[in-house]
Amino acid sequence: MRRLSWFNVTSLTLGFAFLYLPMVILIIYSFNASKLVTVWAGFSTRWYGELIQNEAFLDAAWVTLKVAVISSTLATVLGTMAAYTLVRGGRFFGRTLFSGMIYAPLVMPEVITGLSLLLLFIGIGLDRGVLTIVLAHTTFSMCYVSVVVSSRLISFDRSLEEAALDLGASPFDAFRLVTLPIIAPAVISGWLLAFTLSLDDLVIASFTAGPSATTLPIKIFSAVRLGVSPEINALSTIMIAIVTVGVLTASLVSKRASLRQQQDAQAAERATG
Repeated sequence: MRRLSWFNVTSLTLGFAFLYLPMVILIIYSFNASKLVTVWAGFSTRWYGELIQNEAFLDAAWVTLKVAVISSTLATVLGTMAAYTLVRGGRFFGRTLFSGMIYAPLVMPEVITGLSLLLLFIGIGLDRGVLTIVLAHTTFSMCYVSVVVSSRLISFDRSLEEAALDLGASPFDAFRLVTLPIIAPAVISGWLLAFTLSLDDLVIASFTAGPSATTLPIKIFSAVRLGVSPEINALSTIMIAIVTVGVLTASLVSKRASLRQQQDAQAAERATG
């Protein structure tokens, strides 16, 4: 086993400190009893209680959660369909254009995406609100789902599908009963990724949100411009916890799926041996 050198340990320590130390400080000061964010006055959960009573933040959190669930679900369905078409569709007319349109949001600046969607909604006369935010988040997050699902479909053993078709299953039944359960961990990971991206999006939502629908990142950004309050620290801590749970869930699902595949492969080898 290769031992870590002092240079590697130092580099990892500095890297993790640069990434996560600000979050740790934010979480610690969310339990600060003082109104001054930078002055520690003892441990307290006061600001979490006041956050629960803040209707403006609660309304924004409800809009954000609703948008994230709906848009991530739509993005997962559309992204899975797009990935299946790209991987299994072969060489069809317009494939290059189709793949380029699917993956364009990955490299497109968010400002350009948000502005173009804003002009689209104005052009078709669609009032900005929850619906426009959902459409915008679905547009830019489905490409991430497509990438995750495509990577799983590429390594998928198609002989399993062919065996199902030989046994009399229709193509839809083969996909529903064989393909979908196997790629389910990738689909779930894509949904969690889309949910996380929608949860903390600020730029695109600021272009597509209207007066009747304000997301939580927009609300936090507007409040921070007037000064950081302990309530914002508490709210940010809750968002960090939600994202952390999502990432850990996706990791556990992927790990369990890989272990299950290894066990199935070993069982198949023993059966054939």
